[in-house]
Amino acid sequence: MKKLMAANWKMYKTWDEARSTAEELVALAAEKLPADREVLVFPPFTALKAVGDAFGPVTGFSAGGQDYYIQEEGAFTGEIAPNMLKDTGASYGLTGHSERRHVLGEDDEYVGAKTAYGLKEGLKVILCIGELIEERKAGRVQEVLERQLRVGLKDVPGDIDPERLSVAYEPVWAIGTGEVAGPAEIVEAHNFTRKILVSIFGDKANEMRILYGGSVKPGNCAEIIALDNVDGVLVGGASLQGQSFSEIVLA
Repeated sequence: MKKLMAANWKMYKTWDEARSTAEELVALAAEKLPADREVLVFPPFTALKAVGDAFGPVTGFSAGGQDYYIQEEGAFTGEIAPNMLKDTGASYGLTGHSERRHVLGEDDEYVGAKTAYGLKEGLKVILCIGELIEERKAGRVQEVLERQLRVGLKDVPGDIDPERLSVAYEPVWAIGTGEVAGPAEIVEAHNFTRKILVSIFGDKANEMRILYGGSVKPGNCAEIIALDNVDGVLVGGASLQGQSFSEIVLA
């Protein structure tokens, strides 16, 4: 199983900035990319084609959409469909990110509908899960993760190719704050996530990747990806510069 080193650029970068960063990343990391690594970038929609073109035929590099709607087409102003993402060269979609949940109000049911629909439409999907600091302090981490997983995956076919579905554990209190979950906290959450995935999908769940996200940096990435059941990372701020993300990719 390859480690998936994913970058979420959120609402940053113009077309030119995104292409320049993608080109820098290829120049810094492509020739040195270990055989057990895969690089994925989620740029803003306007820059998807730019990043896809920069990656071109480079082995191990791909792009994805930060969001999508659950219809093929229609009168849905401001939305974008999975087939539109694929038309730009994107192969991945992202669902359930904490900012979609807690800033934009997407509930578990809607996240689950998007996850199932994206897979149905041919995308590979990363489902994000994670607890608020209040939920952690109240001892509800496993309750929250299990709910988000079971509702978020309830409409995903049991025979799904495990390479097409990943889960990213992102404790909300660690996203963009500089705070990072400790090794024991990460291992506990990832082991629990694996247990729930196995209860849903059986043994094939052991082939599904579980990523960690939350203030991942060049200085802590190697330690994080060496932990049990950590199959990659989902990086925010530290992925915005080609140099820093290349160091993470090669950690």
